[in-house]
Amino acid sequence: MTVCVPVGNDGAVDPRWGRAARVALATVEEGAITDWHEVDVEWDVLHDTGGEGAHHARVARFLRGNHVEVVVAHHMGAGMSRMLDTMGVAVKLGAEGDPRLAVLSALAR
Repeated sequence: MTVCVPVGNDGAVDPRWGRAARVALATVEEGAITDWHEVDVEWDVLHDTGGEGAHHARVARFLRGNHVEVVVAHHMGAGMSRMLDTMGVAVKLGAEGDPRLAVLSALAR
């Protein structure tokens, strides 16, 4: 399973899902992270370019292109949440601290 989590400059979960500069893609198998890859997405810079619909489409393309099944985040707006639900991507909110631990904790719930 592929899980996506925003990662801040300090290495902790970035509380800004839709405005994250960087995200991690974690492959989780049998309750363990088997691969971890961080990607500079620059959603912080791109968020206000092209309007809300364009930004949501940008995020959707990234998630689909990386076969993401679960997003782990601190919080997100209602529009983004609806979009992910429509895409069939599970959302686990309330994440904070170490992103690897946050992924494993969210999946255990």
